[in-house]
Parts: sequence; C-alpha cells; structure tokens
Amino acid sequence: MESIFDVIPLEHFVLLSLLLFCIGMAGVLLRRNMIVVFMSIELMLNAVNLLAVAFSSYRGDPGGQVFVFFVMVVAAAEVALGLGILVMIYRNVKSVDINALHQLKW
Repeated sequence: MESIFDVIPLEHFVLLSLLLFCIGMAGVLLRRNMIVVFMSIELMLNAVNLLAVAFSSYRGDPGGQVFVFFVMVVAAAEVALGLGILVMIYRNVKSVDINALHQLKW
C-alpha cells in the first residue's frame, strides 16, 4: 500500500512547511492581539512538526514522529499556561492587546 509520502515529493512538504512557518512568523511580528500571536506560534510549531514527520517518513525512521509527539505535548502545555496568563492579563487590563501590557508595570 502506497502512503502519501511515496506519491508527493519531499520538496513539496518542505515548501508547505516553509510557507506555514513564514505565515506564523508574520503573525508573531505584525499582530498585536495576544490570541493571534498564540495561534501564530502554534502554526509555526505545526510547520516544524509537518517537516519532521515528512523527513521521518522518507527516511523510514520513527524517531521524528516520536519527537513530534513530544513537541505536541509541550505545545499543549504552552497553550494551557499561555491562556491562563492571558485570562489574568485580561482581568487586570481589560484588553488582550500587547501594547496595553505597559500598564502592568510596578
């Protein structure tokens, strides 16, 4: 049985991962809403995960897929912690704008 990695060349996965990573990087650098920044960071992590799975499948080594599993666990913990911090910031500042964080100074 053929897998998708046998049909689609590796270069396509690299280009797709590069595109997703660049979109995520643009979201982190250009947007000021913290929710959008968190989503952009997740998009960047997913781009790296896609690339790791593609290389792992092409090499026939499951080590990359195990690495992706651990990255997803860390990303889930990051989201839980980040959203908790975001809720606390919203309670204090009444905004999720990154520029409004200067009000949290001592």
